[in-house]
Amino acid sequence: MSAPRTRTARRLLLGSLTAALALALGSGGTVTAAPAPAPAPAGLREVMFVGNNWDGTADVIESTGDFSRIARIDVIPDRNRRMWEIGLNPVKLAFFLGIRQGPGEGHDQFVDDMYATPDGSAIVVSRPSFADVVSIDLRTGALNWRFPVSGFRADHMAVSPDGTRVAVSASTSNTVHVLDIATGKELGSFATGDKPHENVFTADGRYLWNMSIGEVTTALDAPALDWTKGDRRITVVDARTFEQVRVIDMRARLDAFGRKDLSDAVRPVAFTPDESTLYFQVSFFNGFLEYDVATDRITRVKTLPQNPATDPDRTTWVNDSRHHGMSMSPDGERLCVAATMDDYATVVDRTTLREGPLVQAAKPYWATVSGDGRACVISESGADRVTAIDFATGRAVASVAVGDHPQRVRLAHVPADWTGPAAR
Repeated sequence: MSAPRTRTARRLLLGSLTAALALALGSGGTVTAAPAPAPAPAGLREVMFVGNNWDGTADVIESTGDFSRIARIDVIPDRNRRMWEIGLNPVKLAFFLGIRQGPGEGHDQFVDDMYATPDGSAIVVSRPSFADVVSIDLRTGALNWRFPVSGFRADHMAVSPDGTRVAVSASTSNTVHVLDIATGKELGSFATGDKPHENVFTADGRYLWNMSIGEVTTALDAPALDWTKGDRRITVVDARTFEQVRVIDMRARLDAFGRKDLSDAVRPVAFTPDESTLYFQVSFFNGFLEYDVATDRITRVKTLPQNPATDPDRTTWVNDSRHHGMSMSPDGERLCVAATMDDYATVVDRTTLREGPLVQAAKPYWATVSGDGRACVISESGADRVTAIDFATGRAVASVAVGDHPQRVRLAHVPADWTGPAAR
């Protein structure tokens, strides 16, 4: 990559990059830069939801400061009914037990992802083991609606910039469903590669990107057996019509970049604010890659330090992960990376790709940005806590205990006077 550009030069280039992106996506539209953190709407307060996957709960914590816990929500209030249904269906039971022994590491997976409705009245949760998405009233803790996904497992979600639509990966049917967040009604769906995973709406809400990661539960993890992992690709669709706009198979791009050794299973990603550049993690790799959207090529790779205590046996790495979790500071200057199997997180300067201090963390599984944009917040699934790392210094500034095996952490809004669901 060229020498560091000044802020002025970047602004001058933004127009041409935006036009090139629209052309690459096959449309004459524009891409809007990601907005800066905004104050909470009237009557609402900003918080963070932390999904405790094995508990079946979501902790609600402050989005800044000491990140102290406000409340805990039961996201499986219908557990008995769901278990009864599963027990009566041999096929559902087989998949339920398969999830427990496979991606669940011997545990049921009760919450993968969650968002709040725009009015702050409900939390919407994807539940892998129950193969569904539900809306739960934040005042009463009762279900508002339930949407069973196609197939037998629900995975990562994404919410549209206006908060009205939620996309969920149905990982065993290679499908993404897009739902009305208020009613649970399906607005549309689209086909993906094998095992759809991460979903990302562009900032203007016009496009939806899905990353499929292929089969991650087999022991066929040697590089020579990479072909057994299935069809892994990025699928870009029009977020209103759900028609396919573009397919990006990173295999060809990795090969052209000289990294035939790397998997093409794209895991968590982070866009620059102008969405001209994508940073992404891949299975088995301790690092990440940089991809120029307009020119459709990988431009840089960053290999991060290996923890000498990490078992080199790839079959011991959870669901083919090595590093799993990325976020970017609102100004686009720094990346935060969760080095999952290497038990640390670090802030990386985006211009130089030089990493900062390695912050010790127990199996960090996600990375997001605090409400004020000053910190990266990681979930430490191995220690049942979340930790905030200052973007400017790369140092941990706060930690708070949460439930069993936290994974996804999302910004949300709840009523200003809310302290938790009423006892039932």
